[in-house]
Formats: sequence, C-alpha cells, structure tokens
Amino acid sequence: METVNIQFDPSSLVLLNLILAVMMFGVSLELRADDFKSILRSPKAPAIGLIAQFILLPALTCLGCWAFNVEPMLALGMALVAACPGGSFSNIMTWMARGNVAVSVSMTAVSSVAASVLTPINFGLYAWLNPHTRPLLTEISMDPLSLLLMVLMVLGLPLLVGMYVGKRYPGLSKRIEKPLRIFALLVMLSFVGLAFGKNYAQFIAHFHLFFWLVVIHNALALSTGYLSARLSGLPAADRRAITLEVGIQNSALGLVIIFTFFPQATGMLLIAAFWGCWHLVTGLSLAFFWSRRPPTPSITLQPLSPIGEK
Repeated sequence: METVNIQFDPSSLVLLNLILAVMMFGVSLELRADDFKSILRSPKAPAIGLIAQFILLPALTCLGCWAFNVEPMLALGMALVAACPGGSFSNIMTWMARGNVAVSVSMTAVSSVAASVLTPINFGLYAWLNPHTRPLLTEISMDPLSLLLMVLMVLGLPLLVGMYVGKRYPGLSKRIEKPLRIFALLVMLSFVGLAFGKNYAQFIAHFHLFFWLVVIHNALALSTGYLSARLSGLPAADRRAITLEVGIQNSALGLVIIFTFFPQATGMLLIAAFWGCWHLVTGLSLAFFWSRRPPTPSITLQPLSPIGEK
C-alpha cells in the first residue's frame, strides 16, 4: 500500500475510550435482566441476528477480501470492523424504522457481552485464515490478553454499571438516556471529523483506496442481516431490527483497538474512520425509508373447523 502519514495525538486515545464507555453506558441504561431472558423465551429472531452478526458477516468479509485480493492492511481493517458488535445507535434507528425494538435491544445486550470475547477471537481467526493478511499478524505486535481486557473495560464494565444505574434509579435513567445518546453521537462525529480535518490531504489522496470498500462492505452487512432474517421467515418488523443491528457496526470500538494496538496501521484507520460516518448515513436513510412504510403484519393461520360446525 502507498505510504500514508496519519497524524494522531496519543493522548486522544483516553478521550476516545471514555466516549465509547459513555456510549455503552447510555445504551445499557434501559437494559434489564429480562432482556436476556427474553431470548430464551423467544430465541429465533435474536439468535438469527447474532449468527449473522458474529459468524456470517466476519466469514463473508474474509472470503470477499481473499477472493478480490483486497490490499492486506485495508482487508485487516475490514476484518476488524466485521468482528465488532452492533453499533450503539441501532436501537434508536430500529425504533425510527418501525422495527421490533425488543429484538434490537436483546441483540444489543447479548452482542455487547459476547463481543468482549468474540471480537478478539473473530478478528484473530479471520485475519489468520486470509493468506493475504496472515503475514501482518506476525509483523504487528498484539497481546491477545491485553486486547481482551481492553474490550472488557470499554464494553463490559460500562454495560454492567449502566444496567445497575438504570435499575437502581429508573427515573434518572429516563431523563439522561436520550441526552447521553445525542451527546455520544455528536462527540463521536466531532472526533471523526477532527481526525479527517487533521489528515484531510491524506484522506483525499487515498480516498479511492477505501471509499468503495466501505460502501460495499456496509452494503454486505445490511444485506447479510436482511437476507438471514428474510430466509428464516421472520416478520417484517424483526427483519428491520436484524438488518440494522448487523449493518450498524461499532466502529468506535474498532478505532479504539486500532489506536491502542495498531497505531501505525493507517489502512485500518482509513476503513474504520470512514465506516464511522458511512453507516450512520445508510442506517438513518434506511430507517427514514422504512419509517414511511409500516411493516406488514405477520399472518397467523387459524385451524379449520370441522364440517358442519359453526
């Protein structure tokens, strides 16, 4: 890949970690233990969504990068984004899209917990399976235990604290949840905008390297969620929830991992940073489109009455 000199202030890493933790805290305020139990009661929709999120998307990303010989550093960035859980704004987008918010929330709850382990595992596995990215794993120094601990700190701990605060102070959580979401979104956009601003010339010069990769990858994520739900026979509201959960990736987590473990991996940064902007565009556009089209209710077939019986 062409040499790209990305400017980044290491002290900003602390701020980015705090932003991600605040986003996770805000998402978890309305989560309850019952959200996890609901998956056991009605497991089909969340299970299909989680399979699409943590199995199909990373595998298809790996196969696509391998088949089309994507530049290794960019492919590594795509593998990392695919290994991340759903983004923190998928719930509100599902609500806007008239989707099944219960499915979205339950997927967010489980995927946020599962990602603490599955994100490092999936990233390492698929980066190793792709022969083009495998050599980079030996060149880049990464301590798997440190990666696991970092993900636990920025995802797992804020999730538990948020659930506790939400349950202990339900009135407080209702007042601060929406402002927290808005604050996290604005700060995250500002952070990405600052990164683009400081490195404007570099991003413009290498725009052709990552733009279409992110657009196609995001389309793959949205399509994977939608087709998985559609082929499973789920109702329209569930399909919308799963589509947005799989298509809205937690690219903020990807940026934290890159800045912590791969500060010189500029190709990965290009992918994750642009993902952070593009999935908001596609997610909000899709949510707006669906908001104007009420989901078709599922039809329940009633058993026929015996002949002669009224």
